[in-house]
Amino acid sequence: MSIFTKVTILFLISIMLMFYLSIQTDKITNEKIELIHKEKYIQVSKELFKYLINGDLDLLNTRAKELNYDIKKTAINKADEQIIYEKNISFGKVLIYKEQSAYFLYMKYIDDEFVFYDTHQNKEIEQKEALNYLIVADILLLIVIFIILIKMLVPLKSISIAMQTFGKGDYSFRLKPSKKNDEIGQVTNQYNQMAESLESLILSRTQLLNDISHELKTPISKAMLALELEVDSKYKKILKKSITQIDNLTNELLDIEKLNSKHLNLDMQIYNIDTIFFEALSKMMIDDEKELDVQMVNLFTCKADLNYISMAVKNLIDNAIKYKEDGKVKIVIDKNFIEVQNKGKALSKKLEYYLETFTQEDSSRNIKGYGLGLNLVKRVLDYHGFKLEYRHENGYNVFSILT
Repeated sequence: MSIFTKVTILFLISIMLMFYLSIQTDKITNEKIELIHKEKYIQVSKELFKYLINGDLDLLNTRAKELNYDIKKTAINKADEQIIYEKNISFGKVLIYKEQSAYFLYMKYIDDEFVFYDTHQNKEIEQKEALNYLIVADILLLIVIFIILIKMLVPLKSISIAMQTFGKGDYSFRLKPSKKNDEIGQVTNQYNQMAESLESLILSRTQLLNDISHELKTPISKAMLALELEVDSKYKKILKKSITQIDNLTNELLDIEKLNSKHLNLDMQIYNIDTIFFEALSKMMIDDEKELDVQMVNLFTCKADLNYISMAVKNLIDNAIKYKEDGKVKIVIDKNFIEVQNKGKALSKKLEYYLETFTQEDSSRNIKGYGLGLNLVKRVLDYHGFKLEYRHENGYNVFSILT
């Protein structure tokens, strides 16, 4: 879940809670105010109604003023008012009703009707309105904070996109320089500086490898030409094979560089597994009769880039030969997998550990470096959508490529 989503969810939850609390607070406040004025008006009505019965309107007005009540002789329309208390008395009636936010006391006796209004309510109404304004201001402030946060987080999203783009191999991608002096602005500018340095380093490395490869091609070609003029002998065969291997390693070095830089366009075609296997053998300097025990049980086809998938198989076999304790390396091809088996102790850690670059295992002070080969195999298989599995069985380390 992105930061934007989390902030938005928290904002919506806060807004809903704020509305809920304001509604509940207003409801509870109104209930308390209504109860207070209802009890107050009921108590006062008992006293004022006596003056009304006795017809002593002067005392009625005097007492109402003492209580800070406004008084007017009028009637009410029940359809327009919210009646909260009603009591019928002989020849009269007492009502307490609410109009908007104010509470009124209505009394009627025979033909005389009076409405009393407690002026103390004015302050209560003002305080309640002020509270409502504060709640609205709080909600508006929350919205403003949310907008500010979103504006602050927008550069983070741009930085994330920039890093993903850079990671995919577009080393020239840069962010728009930030003029802000806050932490996010500093991160933006530092990212551009970092990207500049990494691009320069990567391009320098790539150029260096290309130059080395180019420079090696000429002496290798001359050596091969010179060998063709020599008389055939076992030494000529060994030397020719060695020079061919150097040439292959030079090409493989460039292929690995493409794999590292992620500028990789695979030439995916359908190949028989034996074609892939023999292509892997052609990249190696081994005598398969002495080093390998090949068992082709069931042949199958798969869609792959011949150069890279054979490179992965070759590296897997190289590791098996290099670290076997005894006997031949077994190659088993059956159905949809190719297995490489070598006799030896089980790996002390999980396979994922050895897939890291330059991972090493210390076994009785004999340092074994598995990482580069297996790491390369894993990356090639990931490009193809194949799997690499490991198990230790009957004294053999078994690495399987599942297509």
